[in-house]
Amino acid sequence: TAALGSDTDGQEQAIATIHQQFAQSAQEAGFSEAGMRLSGPGLFAVKSRETIKSEVSRLSLISTLAIIAVLFFVYRSARLLTLGLLPVVSGALAGIVAVSLVYGTVFGITVGFGSALIGEAVDYSIYYFVQSGRLGADEWRKHFWPTVRLGVLASICGFAALLFSGFPGLAQLGLYALSGVLTAALVTRFILPDLAGDEHPIRDLSHLAPPLNSAIRALRRLRWPIILLTAAAAAVLVVDREHLWHPNLSALSTVSAEDGATDNALRADIGAPDSRYMAVITAASREAALQAAERAGQQLDALVAQGILGGYDSPARFLPSLAMQASRRASLPSTDELRPRLQAAQADSPLAAVKLGGFLDDVALAKEQGDLTRASLNGTSLALAVDSLLLQRTDSWSVLLPLRPPAGDKGIDIDIEPVRAALADSGALFIDMKFEFDRLYNDYLDEATLLSLAGFVAIVALLAVTLRSARRLGAVLLPLLLSVVIVIAGIHLAGEQLHLLHLIGMLLIVAVGSIYAMFFDRAGTEHHLDPSTLASMAIANLTTAIGFGTLALSSVPVLHAVGVTVGPGAVLALLLSAAFVPRETLA
Repeated sequence: TAALGSDTDGQEQAIATIHQQFAQSAQEAGFSEAGMRLSGPGLFAVKSRETIKSEVSRLSLISTLAIIAVLFFVYRSARLLTLGLLPVVSGALAGIVAVSLVYGTVFGITVGFGSALIGEAVDYSIYYFVQSGRLGADEWRKHFWPTVRLGVLASICGFAALLFSGFPGLAQLGLYALSGVLTAALVTRFILPDLAGDEHPIRDLSHLAPPLNSAIRALRRLRWPIILLTAAAAAVLVVDREHLWHPNLSALSTVSAEDGATDNALRADIGAPDSRYMAVITAASREAALQAAERAGQQLDALVAQGILGGYDSPARFLPSLAMQASRRASLPSTDELRPRLQAAQADSPLAAVKLGGFLDDVALAKEQGDLTRASLNGTSLALAVDSLLLQRTDSWSVLLPLRPPAGDKGIDIDIEPVRAALADSGALFIDMKFEFDRLYNDYLDEATLLSLAGFVAIVALLAVTLRSARRLGAVLLPLLLSVVIVIAGIHLAGEQLHLLHLIGMLLIVAVGSIYAMFFDRAGTEHHLDPSTLASMAIANLTTAIGFGTLALSSVPVLHAVGVTVGPGAVLALLLSAAFVPRETLA
């Protein structure tokens, strides 16, 4: 693992080289069925990157082709299809540029989220082409653009909340989505009408109005069943609240159960630590760090003798401190002192003391030998062991002492308190990596909860200022909140535990679905549901569901969580908004 380093490109090349060299050596040795198993963080990093790359490419292709098929069916024109994708392309490029400028690099997960952004960004061109086909660009800007703009601002409020996250992945997602959605909306508003011109005939969708109105009437009759279903879903979430959330960071891991089992088996075979428990020492110099490691080692040796620990690794075993080397040399007796001792020890032995003359010479040579330094280990495997456990910082040195649980206690945790107490006097810091990672994850989860609430409050404030009516505000928010409760309960009943990205998905349901509720609110104020409005919402919802829903097919937990939450959530937001539309607005 240490040989693979931290650079993922280098890790891929190293793994390929290892496989090639092993296959060649096995062939030369005549082992036709020899096999090799690799494991460790380096391999996991390579596999994770390859998994994310392949998933992003596959799902982006699926969603893009599906959305293009829908748009071509609606537009019936390659020109309009191309223009309809312009806001999407512009938004994706703007997102990548913004993230690159701020963070210097773009995570693969962030790019993967772009496939979902396609589904929302393309909605704006759908609204324009479908709704302006009869009215013209100027009338669309006057009557429909304010609603679309409000939906864009609601999405921006949701995405902007993520910018303040201490979790880099969430902050990147927020910036990417915010930049992409804003750019797509601006391109639709200011550039698309001029490029499309006044004439952009599309397929006549008026025939969709009667069945859509009939569907809305049917949904209206289900109002009380929907409310009862939501109450039941909320009850399930309350009752199972203790088991609702995944408790640790492994929820976001791309390491498969098979790879994890292989790693555990290999570590058990060679007695290697699993890097969960670690003693860490910091010192001003390499010499001071090694001396501190030796002092800590004395305490750890006592714990091993007591059976509290199964063992530990230390760089001081391979590179003792200069002080320890000097002490060991000083403890060696001189030749004149050692010779009579050797003769006395061999008095009743069939082996003559003269035969051990080489031993006397070796002791004399060792006593006069110079210091062993780090440079002395160059070209040996010991250099790798020392460098992986003895790390140079900017102005200090750090020693890592991985600890192993007692022999035969596989899967049993180390008793922490005796270890912590033993290391207290040596200046070593005991760390339970799993505990620290889980605590970090829970801190991120708490932070994301607060940020999501802040984003929701911002969306509510935006709608309240715009609608200026408590009744209208409640009518807009009700279907969105019901959608969130039903979707989360469904995910829980399907056997999935919620994690960080499910929480973000809840916020996105409100942000993405708000535009549907606002279109119905607009229709309620005008007492009329325009056929083009109905058709545009249905088509836009379909593309949004495709964009986010395809992520649900991913094996990457982060992408899957967003897809399985926002995909069905967006559909429910439309259906429930229709269910609670005023009766007088129906044609």
